[in-house]
Amino acid sequence: MPPHNAWLVRFTRAERSIHHVTALLMLACLLTAAMLYLPVLSTLVGRREMVKTVHVWCGFALPVPLVLGLMSRAFRTDLGRLNRFAPHDWEWLKRSDRRAVRGGRGVLPVGKFNAGQKLNAAFTAGAILVMLGTGEIMTFPDPWGDRWRTGATFVHDWLFLIIVVVTAGHLWEALRDRDALTGMLTGRVDSRWAAHHHAAWADAEREEAPPEARSEEAGPEFAKRRPGMS
Repeated sequence: MPPHNAWLVRFTRAERSIHHVTALLMLACLLTAAMLYLPVLSTLVGRREMVKTVHVWCGFALPVPLVLGLMSRAFRTDLGRLNRFAPHDWEWLKRSDRRAVRGGRGVLPVGKFNAGQKLNAAFTAGAILVMLGTGEIMTFPDPWGDRWRTGATFVHDWLFLIIVVVTAGHLWEALRDRDALTGMLTGRVDSRWAAHHHAAWADAEREEAPPEARSEEAGPEFAKRRPGMS
């Protein structure tokens, strides 16, 4: 395990809570949707009305942790980061060696979030809004005409399948990267991992650290290196 001063704080407790609660609600929606739409699961589980009720309530609750999270300054700051696409983000999407490391640092000056994470966040936010809107039409169909109800059902069903694929990809990437998973579970990451995958963010975090912490982390060997190296 890295020494204490080799860790960087990546997520606050509030941010992790928002992520975990949203993830649990999303998984509940996906599982109950599968039980409602797949005949094999529907027959196996039974209690369709109860499953439908759980699905509806979890769906309407999905935006709640995100809205409450706006009270957290750290969460608002990260939302700003996720909403900004810098030149290196486009470069990250184009290059096949986007994860390459040279001299202990990533080849691209990636900030706290890479382009893939930003796109995933944008898709998730948009998907929640669309599923919320179409779900409202399906749950309370009386004010809506046949065309609206049919369209809402079509969009809701197909977007469900897309969300399953994106969620599976997100979980796969998280499980492949133990340090990233540790960051979301504990809020801290190894500074070496940060330099490899989020070099610009790691540099900014070191600059904001107290001078005594920087000197402890640097050590005598660091003082011998040229500026800009890590």
